[in-house]
Amino acid sequence: QVQLVESGGGLVQPGGSLRLSCAASGTIFSINVMGWYRQAPGKQRELVATVTSAGSTNYADSVKGRFTISRVNANKLVYLQMNSLKPEDSAVYYCNMNTRSRTYWGQGTQVTVSS
Repeated sequence: QVQLVESGGGLVQPGGSLRLSCAASGTIFSINVMGWYRQAPGKQRELVATVTSAGSTNYADSVKGRFTISRVNANKLVYLQMNSLKPEDSAVYYCNMNTRSRTYWGQGTQVTVSS
């Protein structure tokens, strides 16, 4: 049974920083793309950032220059460093991992940016 567990969410003031972590338990072979998505109330889930096994990254325009995604392949970990946070970054953030045949999702962690 594979599980993705996110951590690191919380309440932060505008301009602050948070680091999200996601760890996979269980057996997953050949994780290709790891990523972070988010969903705000009343909105569709959207891509935040992805990183391939080769280290290529992709970011939503809204977070470029503020967020950094990274991964540790051996430990099945993916991180999202979020700086200069804005109220519009408030959402539930979901971790995502993809193999050739399967897609896995975490349960989500809440990020709230408010003064």
